[in-house]
Amino acid sequence: MKTITTILCSLFAMFAFTCVLPMAQAVIPAPGGGYPNGNTAEGTNALLDLTSGSYNTAVGYLALGLNTTGAFSTAIGAGALLENTASQNTATGAAALLSNTTGDNNTADGGFALFSNTTGFQNTAIGHVALYFNTIGANNTATGDTALNLNTSGANNTATGSAALGNNTTGGFNTAVGEGALFSNTTAENNTAMGQAALFFNTTGANNTATGEGALQSNTTGGGNTAMGEEALFNNVGGNGNTANGNGALYANTTGGLNTAMGANALDSNTSGNYNIALGVEAGRNLTAGDSNIDIGNNGVAGDSGTIRIGSLQSSTFIGGIAGQTVGAGGTTCYVDNDGKLGVFLSARRYKENIHGMDDASVALFSLKPVTFRYKPEFDKSGTPQFGLVAEEVAAVDPDLAVRDAKGEVSTVRYEAINVMLLNEFLKEHRTVLEQGATIARQQKQIDALTAGLQKVSTQLRMNHSATQFVASD
Repeated sequence: MKTITTILCSLFAMFAFTCVLPMAQAVIPAPGGGYPNGNTAEGTNALLDLTSGSYNTAVGYLALGLNTTGAFSTAIGAGALLENTASQNTATGAAALLSNTTGDNNTADGGFALFSNTTGFQNTAIGHVALYFNTIGANNTATGDTALNLNTSGANNTATGSAALGNNTTGGFNTAVGEGALFSNTTAENNTAMGQAALFFNTTGANNTATGEGALQSNTTGGGNTAMGEEALFNNVGGNGNTANGNGALYANTTGGLNTAMGANALDSNTSGNYNIALGVEAGRNLTAGDSNIDIGNNGVAGDSGTIRIGSLQSSTFIGGIAGQTVGAGGTTCYVDNDGKLGVFLSARRYKENIHGMDDASVALFSLKPVTFRYKPEFDKSGTPQFGLVAEEVAAVDPDLAVRDAKGEVSTVRYEAINVMLLNEFLKEHRTVLEQGATIARQQKQIDALTAGLQKVSTQLRMNHSATQFVASD
């Protein structure tokens, strides 16, 4: 940045040069600074070279000093709009828009604001050295000390706040609102940062939106991220396509992408995990690097991957679209464990080890006592008659057939195991029946053989008896 001393020396050199030029074409000012064509000049050499320009106002040393035909410009401050020849520029402050030549419709309010601008147009700079290095960039708005300070050719940027978009050079279509917002951005485009230090370190990441103090503060190259909330996506560096809504949401994320976190501190420990969804305050906050998790109202578990966790403090679950529906032939019964994990029993051999026949392990069934009952009103208001077993009685017969809750108390019965045990007893009984049938068949054959033999003996005896009687009658 040029020092004030250097600038003033340059101004004096310019002034010394212009003093030796012919003044035939210059308009001679009237007393009090009034020029023809609605021009007003107050200050040494203000509007010095004016010829046919109209409705300009110059107040200050060399203000609009080189303007000849430009119109409707206002320069207030030493060197303001010094080199301007264009129209409809407004500069308020020492050296504001000093280098502007043909750029029009610019507004600079503050010392050295839009100092380097030459042909850039429709820029607005309000604040000390705001848009200082801008030369040809257009349609920029900078409000705040050093806002868009280094911008040269970037266009369509909006910076509101001290040092907002301070290092931007050629990036365009960025919006930064807040002290230090998008401060480090250089060439990236289409970013929106609202909040102190939001997207502060972003350099080339594009299409990001950060709303909240420190939101996406560490991002450098990541793109397509949305962070809403204080320090949301704070540590993200190169992760892409993330959405964080809530203070501290996705706070620790660095390179993970396509995550969605909604709720304060949601997914705040995730660093490199992808495709995660967390809804609720501190939802998924225990996840670190796992992918494709969905945590709704649940903190999640470190190391989870491809896991869905819903709720943690709830005592009842109601899900529509299940009752009254059926599934195809491939469906199976779903069970839940004490941790709330849903699943089905897998039966393929590849899932099992130490496989043995059940043998007499099912004889415990003969000690069970089926009962009829009704649930207490707080569990079933309808009072529907039920049929089943009493879990405590089952546990007394065979502890392996009882299920205990998270507190270790007996809560229900493994009816699916009892069904298999019934099958075992049925098969045992069936084998017995088959064996008995075979035995009976063998015995029947023996009986049939004995019967046939007896019939032969009986026939022979009758024949012998008849012969005896015939002989006796003779």
